[in-house]
Amino acid sequence: MDIKNTITTLLRDGFILVFNQDKLDVVKTAQALIKAGVNNMEVTCRISKPLEKLGRLRRELPDFAAGVASLIDQGEMLNIYNKANPQDPLPSVQQVVDAGACYLVSAANFSDACYEKYAGKIPVIPGCGSVNEVISQFSKGANLCKIFPAKQLGGPAFIKAIDPAIHKMISLVPTGGTNPGNIPDYIDAGVLILGGSFSMIEKAMMKKIIEEQDYDSLADELKKIKQSLDKLRATKYPALDFAAASAEEISKATGRNFNIIPLRVVNSRE
Repeated sequence: MDIKNTITTLLRDGFILVFNQDKLDVVKTAQALIKAGVNNMEVTCRISKPLEKLGRLRRELPDFAAGVASLIDQGEMLNIYNKANPQDPLPSVQQVVDAGACYLVSAANFSDACYEKYAGKIPVIPGCGSVNEVISQFSKGANLCKIFPAKQLGGPAFIKAIDPAIHKMISLVPTGGTNPGNIPDYIDAGVLILGGSFSMIEKAMMKKIIEEQDYDSLADELKKIKQSLDKLRATKYPALDFAAASAEEISKATGRNFNIIPLRVVNSRE
């Protein structure tokens, strides 16, 4: 899956599930997402053995866009953590790319070296908390910018406040504290893709799903989120069929640039 196909998948889905639950099977969760109409998921490095989980996804569901999140793109911190946790070390960006990650996500900014290696080749989604970080990371080659922790930064009001400063050009992906109740406000603020974990599902239902390993119910709950997003996006962009549109068509209709050919690469050719 190349960069354009992956970004198109994310845009069509409108939702990135953060897989942060060790008590669920990663492949069965992905299959529940597929039933719900979502064809991607990020495996966070905050769970045990993320490389193994990514490997299973890529082998068993090769057409599913499996990303990796909570990446630490600073060698010093990675080394310190891994020395303290040799039984379950954090993978490096290079390791997850080698394992077949379809996109890269961090709670923090990615390094210049990361953009030099991967910009324009694999989608890069850094964590950002300010206008300066959004513009800086996008200028280096980020395709989307994760706003994290979205709730603590101000939620939909924060997105709406900073969007004019980035000229409504960069697609922001709020993650952290997103829930069915604030989806409408995020879509109204111009969000095309929402990030969210299993906390978007009501606690009692999620407890039942985990205890009973009930992936049919999980698919039903995820489908509710997908349908809500689809309905709200269709209302905001009535002339745009997200399910069939290309990244270029979505860019034209929404004004968002997904940096598939990074700005720094374009500029270097001038």
